[in-house]
Amino acid sequence: MKHKIATYRKMLEKKAEEVRISMSAQKAAQVVSRLDVPSDEGDLSQHHHEEWIFLNRNTIDMKLLREIADALHRIDNGHYGVCPECEEPISAKRLDAVPWARYCVTCQELISARIAEGEVIDEYEEAGR
Repeated sequence: MKHKIATYRKMLEKKAEEVRISMSAQKAAQVVSRLDVPSDEGDLSQHHHEEWIFLNRNTIDMKLLREIADALHRIDNGHYGVCPECEEPISAKRLDAVPWARYCVTCQELISARIAEGEVIDEYEEAGR
């Protein structure tokens, strides 16, 4: 398993770097687009829509970076690959697909169902159980 952990660490670090590069490219594009002054309401509407997309994408990317950082922290602390909800090992198949996964598939589905029903779940509180 130790060899697998090193592989997951590399996967996580690579993904984090990809996200950071993507965010930098998005930011550069956003700065360039701000230099173009909208000439009419249609252009202004398009500009606002692009800003909205940028902000939403940035939020998603920041959340992913936090999840990756949390996974790296779990590796450092020896808790990686264990679901904090049921304390069972997370399958290698799941970790291969989503190396930043915090929960096993079963617990993730249960948590997602609770969220869909409107329950507010604090990920950090859940992880600290």
